Parts: sequence; C-alpha cells; structure tokens
Amino acid sequence: MKQILIPTDFSENSWNAIRYGLELFKASKCTFHLLNINPIPPYSGAGTAIRAAADNFEAHVLKESKKELQTLLKRIEKLPLSSKHTFSTNAIHDYFVDAIKREAEKNKIDLIIMGTKGASGLKKVAIGSNTSDVITKVKQPLLAVPEDAVFSSPKEIAFPTDYHIGYDVKVLDTLIAMATMNDAIIRILHIAKKGEELSNEQRIKKDFLHDYLIDVKHSFHRLTGTKLETAVQCFTESRAVDMIAMVAKNLNFFQRILFRPAVEEISYHTKVPFLVLHE
Repeated sequence: MKQILIPTDFSENSWNAIRYGLELFKASKCTFHLLNINPIPPYSGAGTAIRAAADNFEAHVLKESKKELQTLLKRIEKLPLSSKHTFSTNAIHDYFVDAIKREAEKNKIDLIIMGTKGASGLKKVAIGSNTSDVITKVKQPLLAVPEDAVFSSPKEIAFPTDYHIGYDVKVLDTLIAMATMNDAIIRILHIAKKGEELSNEQRIKKDFLHDYLIDVKHSFHRLTGTKLETAVQCFTESRAVDMIAMVAKNLNFFQRILFRPAVEEISYHTKVPFLVLHE
C-alpha cells in the first residue's frame, strides 16, 4: 500500500492537489495522510509568560485545525472515491519543513503531493517558498501540482537531463512506476547549445538510461537552444506533455527550470505538475 502525504492549508490550491492525487492513484491502494501545519514563528521561545501564552495559542489553533480537517474529510467524501483509499489526518504546530520530515519518516511516506501557486502573483517565483523548501530539504519524491492543473492521466512524461549526472536506480524506479501506472511514455529531453556534441561520459549515461528503461515506453529528444527554460516550455507545449519529472540532485539545472523562470516567458508552470525525484 502506498503512503502519500498531502500538506494542506485548506486553500483551493491545496484542495486541487488533493483531487489530483486521488485521481492519479485511483487504481492503487493508498493511505493519504492529510497534514495541516501551523508554523512556529521564528521569534518564539522567550520567557515563561510568553511560553504560557504560546501554549494556549497552540491549543486553540490545533483545535480549530482538527475541526477544519474533519470538514475537509466530509468534502472528500462527496467525491467519487476509490474503495482502495483510506485517510488519516493530523494537525501540528511546528516548523514547516521539520514537520514534513518527521511525518514522512514516521509514516514511511512514498510520495509528497503539494499544491503550488501560479507564477503571476509571486514576482517571478514560480513555486512558493514552502514547496521549494520541501523540494530542496526533504528527500522523499514530491509531486508539485499547480493551482490551475486539471487532472488527465499522464500519457507523456518529459524527463529533462543534461546527461552529466549518474542516475540512482531508486530514482529511475520511481519514474518507471509513475509511467507504468499511467501507461505513459517517458520523453527524455536533452537541451544542447548549437554545434555541441555529447561527450563520451554523456553518451555512457544516455546508454545506461536506454538500457534501464528498456521495458518502458521511452524516446530520446534533443533541442538546440541557449535558454533552457524556453526550450523546456517549447517541448512541453509542442508534445502536450502531462508531467515533467526531474532529479533534484542536479540542482543548478533543476533550479533554472523550476525556480527562476521569467513570468512572461514561462506558462507551463501554471498547469503541468512536476515530479521531483530524490536519491
């Protein structure tokens, strides 16, 4: 049975992530762990009187959070649910990333699903700070679901790579599982500068990918262009890609696509989920 963690702040954005996750795994036995985190402010922890007030505040906040989680469960029950799904809820008062790490470890989480805000209101930041912190600091695979994403079973998964890093088989197994579950094709995308050829080391990494994915539908693609972000967008839109998978290990390559797109140029962030893979 899969263990899936979905942090929620009860916004429509996080509701969309829940609905997407339920649809994506409708044929799989899963427990969905719905987690509401009331973050601890960074300045807390002074004298006794302040701590007592903080304890009272925490008790009140958690009581309200638990009520809202029960309301959320009732909302979920109105959806066409799968009999293979079970749910657990938890409300905690903690530092956001620490809470995610602890819950992921305690419940042996296989995947974290988080809703992300669109780029337009965030001054050229495509993914909110909570999500980006979890992506860079928590080692479980994460599916980032944009607020405007509408579920359709992923049939094409883009996998951008520069062929410079070796891939752990655990990473590839997660990608293969996602593709197999949806009968999807993995489109491996390499973006190169004009006239640039693969080095011997890169060719070895490419051959390894081909061999390891031999039982999964996949294809290799090459785009020539100087702007990585624009090239990924062109590929995503031209092929009607339903999901983009990336390995967090290659942080420079990864962050250029995920964290630094110019709003006026990048639109796929508003509708295509990102599957972030960790070793």
